[in-house]
Amino acid sequence: MATKKFSAFDSGANATSASRIVGYTNSTTNNNQWTPAELAAGLQEHLPESFIIACSDETTALTTGTKATFRMPYAFTVTAVRASLTTAGTTSGVTTVDINESGSSILSILLTIDQGQLTSTTAATPPVISDASLANDGQITIDVDGLSGGATEAGLKVTIIGYQS
Repeated sequence: MATKKFSAFDSGANATSASRIVGYTNSTTNNNQWTPAELAAGLQEHLPESFIIACSDETTALTTGTKATFRMPYAFTVTAVRASLTTAGTTSGVTTVDINESGSSILSILLTIDQGQLTSTTAATPPVISDASLANDGQITIDVDGLSGGATEAGLKVTIIGYQS
C-alpha cells in the first residue's frame, strides 16, 4: 500500500463495491480502493507504537545481566529496536544489549552502543531483528551482555517499535 495522507482518503463506497469502503482520489486517479482488512494492515504499518523500557537508574554504572522483565500486553510485530544511555562508555568497546522473548533472542545481531556514544542509532553495526512476532502475554527480558572497557555506562533505556498484530 502506497503512503497516502489521511486527507486523501474518501468514502469510495457504492452499491457495487460495498466491500471496498475506502478509496483514494486525486486529479488523475480514482481507483485505489481497499477492503477493511487491507486498510487495517496499512494503518498498522503507518501508525507505529513503541515501548520504552527503563533498564537502570540514571547514575549507577551498569553491570551485565537481566535488567528488565515484563509481559507483552498484546501480540506485537517489531519493526525496529534501539537503545540509549544517559552516560556513555568512556573507554574502548561497545555496550551490547539483547532483547529476549521467553528466553530466546529476537535479534540475530544485538543492539550495540559504540564507545563515547549515547544511542544505538549511530552504531557501526546496526541490530537485526530475527523474530519480529512477540506473543500476547509473552515474557520479554532486556539483558546487558557486554560493557565497554571502563564499564562507566549508565541510564539504559530500550525502545521496541512496531504495531499490534
